[in-house]
Amino acid sequence: MKLAIGSDHAGHKLKAEVVKILKEMEIEIEDHGCNCEDSVDYPDYAAPVAESVAAGTVDKGILICGTGIGISISANKIKGIRCALCHDVFSAKASRAHNNSNILAMGERVVGPGHAGEIVKAWLDTEFEGGRHADRVEKMMAMEEK
Repeated sequence: MKLAIGSDHAGHKLKAEVVKILKEMEIEIEDHGCNCEDSVDYPDYAAPVAESVAAGTVDKGILICGTGIGISISANKIKGIRCALCHDVFSAKASRAHNNSNILAMGERVVGPGHAGEIVKAWLDTEFEGGRHADRVEKMMAMEEK
């Protein structure tokens, strides 16, 4: 599996922790930054991650900002993206099982590194259930054409 990851300045510390977890899981990482505390704009980091996922050059993506809100909204502007903002394990699992999310977003100011690791692992380990959920995802994605 290959993942794209990105964050703004408010998420770069948690991103570094998530990268460690992903390396322990032997997951290949495409890091789109940011790697500093200098103020940057989260759309500039959401876009390359989302574009990599949408293009299929990576399997999934992870995005982190202060709250996870701005970066997830930004990612969802890219056609084909289903970015889910998750701050708990149940939501992470449901976003994969029911919504087939292809990007996970989190907020560094909301979750700590230990809990973030549990969220990431749950999200990565959960498969899309398909069935009635596939019909719903198809309807959701058709909304991009309107």
